[in-house]
Amino acid sequence: KNSGIEIREMNSGCICCSLVGDFGKSLEEVLTKYQPDRVIIEPSGVGKLSDVMKAVRDVASTLDVVLNSAVTIVDASKCKMYMKSFGEFFTNQIENAGTVVLSRTDVVDAAKVQQDVELIREHNASASIVTTPCSQLSGAQLLEIIEKPDTMAEDLMREVEERRAHEAEHDHEHHHHHHDDDDECECGCHDHDHEHHHHDHDDDCDCGCHDHDHHHHHHHADEVFTSWGMENVAPCKKEELEAFLQDLSKGDVYGQVLRAKGMIPSETEGEWYYFDLVPEEYEIRKGQPDYTGKVCVIGAKLDEEALKKVFHK
Repeated sequence: KNSGIEIREMNSGCICCSLVGDFGKSLEEVLTKYQPDRVIIEPSGVGKLSDVMKAVRDVASTLDVVLNSAVTIVDASKCKMYMKSFGEFFTNQIENAGTVVLSRTDVVDAAKVQQDVELIREHNASASIVTTPCSQLSGAQLLEIIEKPDTMAEDLMREVEERRAHEAEHDHEHHHHHHDDDDECECGCHDHDHEHHHHDHDDDCDCGCHDHDHHHHHHHADEVFTSWGMENVAPCKKEELEAFLQDLSKGDVYGQVLRAKGMIPSETEGEWYYFDLVPEEYEIRKGQPDYTGKVCVIGAKLDEEALKKVFHK
């Protein structure tokens, strides 16, 4: 905004549920008006990476644009907690990413980082996982990782398969023999043909073969998370804001909070406090006055009345 670039708000709702309309029009305008080499999409709030990717592919069906890469950033200090607290909305980001960047690996121990990598691998076996602190990598290095996934494992596997094929061909020359239907061959080469079996299912069947048909259910973000906001926020003291953010970050006073931010006037004229919050962590900094004080909280089972009382004086 300060650079003279137009900022446009998309008001059609949650990005994962109603992205295609506004998003498609906005992306088409950007592509035709500015003709950029690259468009970076950073979804705000709560959404599923799979839905964002689908929306891009839908736009790509009519415009000359390609989904180049999908990157997820995981806080190394909170990976396990996020996975437990936010379930499919967290794991969906990991499952659909081509690259997972672990942030804060410079402030957590190596054992914690390894645990995070193992958790991520349970949901995505092929993504490149960046564990080196980003401050030690250049932008060019990160871009290369994102656009050219590590193929070391695939290369080694291909070498192993080629070597096995060569060895098998060599063994075949010395041990060649034939089978027919009347042979009583004991080599075991076709025993598996007799082990395969089928059975019928009915409503009382408890074999578990089709349990996923009955229990698989996807949620939209607005089924689980809500967004609470307030404008014309009354001035407050820094210590009051600090006490509120401590309670909010714990997640057991005002509900399960995923994200919060705000800009609030201080009781000192002309002084404003800006804050950002994620579970168990927040920061307060001084900022420029805005046209009104604003607060926004995203989470599950939010106590909206309690939140309102904090800022309505």
